[in-house]
Amino acid sequence: MTSLSLLQTRTLRGVRMTSRLASDETLDDSVRPSSAEDLPPSIVRALVRLTSDDRPTATFELDPDPESVTDARHFTTATLENWGLAALSDDVALVVSELVTNALRHSLPPRLSEAPGRILLRLQHETSFILCGVLDTGSEAPRRRVPDFIAETGRGLHIVESFSATWGWMPLDGGGKVVWALFQPVG
Repeated sequence: MTSLSLLQTRTLRGVRMTSRLASDETLDDSVRPSSAEDLPPSIVRALVRLTSDDRPTATFELDPDPESVTDARHFTTATLENWGLAALSDDVALVVSELVTNALRHSLPPRLSEAPGRILLRLQHETSFILCGVLDTGSEAPRRRVPDFIAETGRGLHIVESFSATWGWMPLDGGGKVVWALFQPVG
């Protein structure tokens, strides 16, 4: 099946998405939280380290400003280069951009008179994978949207799913959530 026929098949079925990893099941807009029962123990342990304030991770606190997306990408690229993982920089930086954009869009208060919550980008280097997470004070679950090729938004979680090995989210004990993505170095 050619790329064009795949696109046409999915368009005729109403999915309107070109990612090889996307399917009708991935377009359900509700994303349930990750649970320890669903994940390998090594990922669960890494998530505990990633979300704990007293564990060493590469951490970047974001300003409640759209320019923070660029700053987060630069932080990610520099961190991966320092770890000798520059080959992952493009994919991880793209996913970080999407996660940070979502946090800025959906976790900040609707009124300027309200104080913005804290948004953190954390990167964790494990033996066999890289874990990135964006922690924010929002309580709403991430939601996938059916992609619209004309709209300027709505593709973020599909990009995260396509470029990472796996991803998910978890509510945090003190409130808020972490949306995370895992990457595996090639070779």
